[in-house]
Amino acid sequence: MTKEQEEIREQQKQSWNKFAGGWKKWDNLNMDFIGPIKTEIIAAIDPGGTDKVLDIAAGTGEPGLTIAGMLQGGKVVITDLSPDMLAIANENAVARGIKNIETRACDVCELPFTDNSFDAVSCRLGFMFFPDMQLAASEILRVLKPGGMFATAVWNTPDKNFWVTALMSTINKNMELPSPVPGAPGMFRCAAPGLMKTIFEKAGFKNYTEKVVPVRMNAGTIDNYWTMMTEVGAPIVAALSKADAATTAKIKEEVFAIVQERYGDENISIDGSAVVIAAEK
Repeated sequence: MTKEQEEIREQQKQSWNKFAGGWKKWDNLNMDFIGPIKTEIIAAIDPGGTDKVLDIAAGTGEPGLTIAGMLQGGKVVITDLSPDMLAIANENAVARGIKNIETRACDVCELPFTDNSFDAVSCRLGFMFFPDMQLAASEILRVLKPGGMFATAVWNTPDKNFWVTALMSTINKNMELPSPVPGAPGMFRCAAPGLMKTIFEKAGFKNYTEKVVPVRMNAGTIDNYWTMMTEVGAPIVAALSKADAATTAKIKEEVFAIVQERYGDENISIDGSAVVIAAEK
């Protein structure tokens, strides 16, 4: 990686560590939200028996923990850039009585595993944040056994993800924020048509497939939605930290209004869409 990419990686590590407490607090809501994505990733890699599976950018532990519960004599190595997120994954494993896991803080671009180590690899929603996505794909291919499956998920286009654009578009309307650098890590970096297929095939994967997976954030109330998003969303928190109290209040009022207009006041269930990608070594 370049020096700039290494700096991005260090900033990401600090950010994920900083927000780990928020992710722990809202883990149940988020796991319900992205549960369909987990289901499709697991179906794509089809783990079982004595498989050894690598779960990358696992955060609080999924889909690795669910995969571990499906194995008989197998093992899951759960990895993330953030040690603080992995501490939560370990807590979740203990709470669920799952023992056939190992956690490892590491970077996907420098995986500390030998060639052909894993029967399958999963990565739920991390690929768009990897500083060097091509290097990441090559590393994943390297540690997979021949014939092994890799499945990942990325967010679909912004127009299909109101759960985040409701907030970010309102922030952008009320604040003058710098334009993101083209190709930089970010939520919708992998949504461009054909991008992921090009990366995977260049790395050496075959039998590439994509499947659109709709999701819904069952936030309950708009206040829950606002609180959760402002406690786990690093870009949102970073933007609002530059706003004065009056601007923040205006943004909050406008977000409440547009969410209420579409979903009402209670039992709100906000639209989202991801793409699950699978390929074979």
